[in-house]
Amino acid sequence: MDQATAHRLYEAMLLTRLTEERLVKLFRQGQTVGSVYRSLGQEATACATALALGPDDVIAPLIRNLGSMLVRGVTPTEVFLQYLGRATGPTGGREHNNHFGSVERGIIAPTSMLGALLPVMAGVALSFRQKGEHRVAMTWIGDGGSSTGAFCEGLNFAVVQKLPLIVVGESNGYAFSTPPDRQMAGRMSLRSQGAFTLTVDGNDAVTVYAAATEARHRCLQGKGPVFLVCETFRRSGHAEHDDQRYVDPVLLEQWAAKDPLLRFEAWMGQQGWKLDPSLAVRLEAELLATAEAALEAPWPLPDSLTQGIFHSAGYNP
Repeated sequence: MDQATAHRLYEAMLLTRLTEERLVKLFRQGQTVGSVYRSLGQEATACATALALGPDDVIAPLIRNLGSMLVRGVTPTEVFLQYLGRATGPTGGREHNNHFGSVERGIIAPTSMLGALLPVMAGVALSFRQKGEHRVAMTWIGDGGSSTGAFCEGLNFAVVQKLPLIVVGESNGYAFSTPPDRQMAGRMSLRSQGAFTLTVDGNDAVTVYAAATEARHRCLQGKGPVFLVCETFRRSGHAEHDDQRYVDPVLLEQWAAKDPLLRFEAWMGQQGWKLDPSLAVRLEAELLATAEAALEAPWPLPDSLTQGIFHSAGYNP
């Protein structure tokens, strides 16, 4: 990783954390439509993997992968408008949290049906091979989501067809409130369906970036999919309405000491690469102004409810 990439990765991780902190404030003020699903402690798994991709590659994030969307060009303005349900947001107020995509930026919209994106992204990867395109597809899955049939079927299909698909397994300690040992035997890496598997420290952004780079290289060589397991920890509840009482506070303290941002800051310092001391303050000010502007954006009009539902523009219910 060169210095420019390191600075870009650090800013993406910091922007992810600060954006989510601003969203939490909006949630506690009763402003958001629906809850907020944070990636606190997992920023490296989303940002570093997405940053390792090429501009023509395609991603399909989940609710804790906002960082990957920011890496691909999604703006905090879009994020705030979406969470606030405003008419000028990406889905016109019809969805909430990060459930929106952008084909132009290579983003397939997330879905709440965990595991369902595996077959979708296997199909995207298959289209790359059929068209002879030098591209890779990437999606993420949690340890709980890896228990679904869609995950197994989608990854198995990718393995059999040797598709250019990277599946990032976020082994983050809990599937909602269920620890892995209550819903799977062994480690998450055993669920690879035969895919080439890499297991890394998900809180070490440098290692995650290197592994994702290797995974992409293997895919482009035609060696089939890669299951990249990032061992990390979800340091907040399943969502902001979850008080996380089922987690031992000692465990939270242990993982707080492994904070991916602090570790990456230390690594950059070892390289002699200085960080902008005013970056966090500047980003916080920008996010505050952006959020306040989003609060002034208009709500969707009731008459717009039936628009954008059917493909045919001439449909008249």
